[in-house]
Amino acid sequence: MNNVIDNFKQVVMDKYADFTGRANRREYWLFVLAVIVISLVLWLFTTVFAKVKLLYILFAILYGAVSLALLIPSLAVTVRRLHDIGKGGGWIFISLIPIIGAIWLLILLIKYGETDENRFGKPVN
Repeated sequence: MNNVIDNFKQVVMDKYADFTGRANRREYWLFVLAVIVISLVLWLFTTVFAKVKLLYILFAILYGAVSLALLIPSLAVTVRRLHDIGKGGGWIFISLIPIIGAIWLLILLIKYGETDENRFGKPVN
């Protein structure tokens, strides 16, 4: 659990809008796991307090603010992950193709990274 938190802090604090370099599978998927847990917790609180108008609005605003704050680091770590497999950051737009695009991007994100240095830098250990 500590690795997930440390990785999340590193991606959000140190590499917030860093679209250069590479991100290995571990860095990417630990970040995704942390974002999913945060989203589920906020969604749960929003759902539980749905009948208490003020708390519902508060958690809905918090949920929206957190989602907006994590947008840039999510895009950045995804682009760096694509760099790790030798693809340019523009490949993130493949997800805009309905159904097939999201599946294709998922397959790209699951792939092992290149073991040698590529045009985006050396592999991250």
